[in-house]
Parts: sequence; C-alpha cells; structure tokens
Amino acid sequence: MSALNAPLRAAIVAALLLLTAAATARASARAPMYFDAGRAAVDDSTREATLERLDSLGVRALRLSLPWAAVAPAATSATKPAFDAADPNAYDWGGYGRLVDAAHARGWRILVTFSAPVPKWATAAHRDQVTRPSALEFGAFATAAGRRLGAAVDAWGMWNEPNHPRFLLPQYVHGKPTAPSLYRALHLAGVRGLEAAGQAKDTMLGGETAPGGDRKRSVPPLQFLRGVLTPAHPPSARLRIDGWAHHPYANRRGPFYVPPDKDNVTVGVMRRLESALTKVGRPATKVWVTEFGVQSTPDTTLGVPLAQQAEYRSISERILRADPRVAAMSQYLLNDDAALSGFQSGLVTAAGRAKPSLDEFRLPLTVRRTGSTALLWGLVRPASMAGATHVEVLVRDKSSAHSTAVTTRPTDGVGVWTARLPWRSGRTWRVRWTAPGGATYVGPPVRVYG
Repeated sequence: MSALNAPLRAAIVAALLLLTAAATARASARAPMYFDAGRAAVDDSTREATLERLDSLGVRALRLSLPWAAVAPAATSATKPAFDAADPNAYDWGGYGRLVDAAHARGWRILVTFSAPVPKWATAAHRDQVTRPSALEFGAFATAAGRRLGAAVDAWGMWNEPNHPRFLLPQYVHGKPTAPSLYRALHLAGVRGLEAAGQAKDTMLGGETAPGGDRKRSVPPLQFLRGVLTPAHPPSARLRIDGWAHHPYANRRGPFYVPPDKDNVTVGVMRRLESALTKVGRPATKVWVTEFGVQSTPDTTLGVPLAQQAEYRSISERILRADPRVAAMSQYLLNDDAALSGFQSGLVTAAGRAKPSLDEFRLPLTVRRTGSTALLWGLVRPASMAGATHVEVLVRDKSSAHSTAVTTRPTDGVGVWTARLPWRSGRTWRVRWTAPGGATYVGPPVRVYG
C-alpha cells in the first residue's frame, strides 16, 4: 500500500498539533463506544447473532434510532385514531422494544434517538410524515416511550438529524431557517414527556445534527445550533440539554477534511462545534458523537477502498478520543445496507463478508511519522472492559514477505497503548493481541500518516 495522498498529508499538519498535545492526556479514553447496528439488530431473525458479534468486539453500549411512525397506531392515516398517546400499550413496539430488552439483559448502556417518519396524523397538514410534527403529540409519544423503555434506557436523543430534510420540514421558509424553531419545540416537548414518564435522571441530548447543510434544502449544523440555542429566543433558556449530539461524517478525502463552509462540521474540525457551543453560553456542554462511520466501496461517491476505510476509522477514533469534550461515540453500521443509496459504513459487506474494518474495530491503530520516528497509538477494545493487558506490534518492510514482532507494549486500564518506533519508508504496522481466553486477534496492516 502506498502512503496517504498529498492533499490529505497537507491537511493533517494542523491537526497533528492537537493530537500531539493530547497524546498523553487521554481525556476521552473512557468515553463509551456505542454501536448502532441498524436493521440487523432490530429484526428478530438477525438480532441475537448481531448482538453476539457486537459482544465479541467488546461493545457494551447500544444506540437505537426509533422512528415514531414505526410503532404508532395508524401511522399512515391523516386521521388520528382514538387512543391515549401517552399509554405505551397503545403502541406496537415490535423489534425495537425487543432489541432494548435484549441489550438491557446483557447489561449494556442504551441510547434511544427519536426519529422521523412520524404519524401522518401528527403533522400540521396531514399530508406527509415529516412536515411540522406536532410538539404536543410528540411529547405524549415520548412519555409512552419512557414508560415502555425507560427502565433500560439511560440517554435519549430528541430527534435524528433535524437539520436534514429527510427528517424535518420545512428547513427554510422564504430563505430563513425554520427547522431550528421547529426542533426547539420538539426538544422541549420530548424532554418534558420523558420527565413525566419518570426519566428525569436520564441524559437528554440536543442536536443529533447531520454534518453539513447547503443553506437551501438543509441547514448547516452550526447555523442550526445557533438557531436553537441563541439567547435571542427566550425558550432556549428553558431547554434542558445535557449534551449536544452530532454526526461528523467526512467525505472520501478523509478524517482531516476541512469543509469550506465554516458552519459544517466533520470529524477533523470538531473544535468548530465546541467553539459554537461556548459562544452561545454553553462552555461546559459535552459533545456526543452519536453516529459516525467511514463509507467504503462499493459506494462510488463517498466510498474509499476497504483498507483505507479501516485506516480512516482508526484515525477518526484517535481524534475523538484525544478531545476532552467528547463524552461518547457511536459506530454506524455493522452490516452495509444492501442498496447503494444507503450506507456502506459497516464493518461487514451487505453479502456478509468481513471488511478489514471488522478486525480494526477490535484493535484500532494509528501510526504517525515525526522525523525518523513512528508514533503509534492503539486501543484494545475488549480490554477496555477487562483492564490492563498487552499487545504485540508487528512490522513488515517492503523487502519482507512476512510481518515480524518488534515490541510488546502494555495497555492502561481502558486498553490504550502507545509506542515510539523507528520509521522506515514503505513499512506497515499491525497489532496482535491474545485475549484472556486464549483467542488471538490480528488487526489489519496500517500505513504511516503525516
């Protein structure tokens, strides 16, 4: 494999300063890694195998996107049926409820994010399932969800990607952002509904914003944030937001891509989001990355080669874990969507073939060059649950047919380790780890960046 491309190397330079300064701090090392496995976890036929696979990867936290319309009665009808909307027994929770129950039985932390589509009868004009949802009806639904799922759930997101037209409309009216005010009303109603269900001690997340907006059909995330939280709107003072959630997907240029619109936020420019929170008077608000992944082939627009997906995912996790303001992360997905119009950010192809990212997720590794030295950072995912362990570092040079072990490094109590080794052009690195039960795992080969 060749070195990373020149534009990416150039973009890395500034970000390296951040990573170097935080290399020993590991302020977010204990931040939980949630996992959103999508339909594979919700469907009854694949749920148990999916949870078993996640468990084997060291996952102990689940993120679930809960579409209101998927569980509500007569969701496609313009006429609301007669029922108590705050009564959980009036809904068909189906695989969503069974997934929460199964994850709870394993002792996992659970984050539920409410999402569109919504019942047609719960919208202002009753014409579609995304335009001007009723805050009053949503509050009642949140109460029902809290009563059904609350014993297992400890964190809630009020709306998935409310700055994207797929999930909330209108985004703009006469050129002015409308989505922030619509979302603010939904957020307030959702929190109150959950508190009414007895979930006041849970974490209530704001945002859940998509990474970008074009200022025509979708609102950039920081423009959206200011619209929700600016002091110019009196209701913002009453908004309970225990953390601001964001989905900092990047494009195929990689984790250090810098969006030209400064109101858009991808993984390499998270400081934009943190600065925006500080400027609106919330300097202590933590950031939750509740959805993230790296698109791979066969996506021809955003996807990168499979080996590069693994490298980019590790670098992204390294960036997030070096950021003391990041409170949690979430990988999306486990299995690629079958349709190319969906997501190919999984660790497994739609056909069931493991990508290099599957082994990489267990053993994230980054290698950065500084002069004649290679600085390695890694994480042993299961060890983050079991305590300190050790890893073997393997290298392979251009002239070698096989990898060779060059050092053994201890991890700290959450599985993080570092090393300084000689750099050599064309060399690749990988990690070998033997679990307490005797199973041995080897991560994919990693190239140097920087």
